[in-house]
Amino acid sequence: MQPRSARANPAPRTVDDAMEAAGPQVCDDMTVEVALSVMASARAVHLLVCDEYGLCTGLVTRAQLAAIRNSSTYTDRIRLREALGDRGPFTSPMTTMAEAEHAMSYRRLDALPVVDEQRSALGILALAR
Repeated sequence: MQPRSARANPAPRTVDDAMEAAGPQVCDDMTVEVALSVMASARAVHLLVCDEYGLCTGLVTRAQLAAIRNSSTYTDRIRLREALGDRGPFTSPMTTMAEAEHAMSYRRLDALPVVDEQRSALGILALAR
């Protein structure tokens, strides 16, 4: 019998192993127009949205903002907090990649904010499609 290698059963990869830097963050009182401008100047495909306390409230994509801007109820005064609705979803850096991939697939998400216990943004998990 041969002894088992420590690498025989490696620990599952976590979100912390795969997440990207947080990137641009904006406050939820910013208008959709200004957020689109920030996104364009940063050449970003998504923005992390934070509240007045710096806590992550969600993530918006260019496609989401464009859909809001193209809606019949759009005005240039709509704030991100109004557009986002419910907070989240989020994931923890300790979540396994298998769990995160399953959740993202189920919700049809391309990216997910990674937050700590206090809901401060740590990064973004973006999956290749």
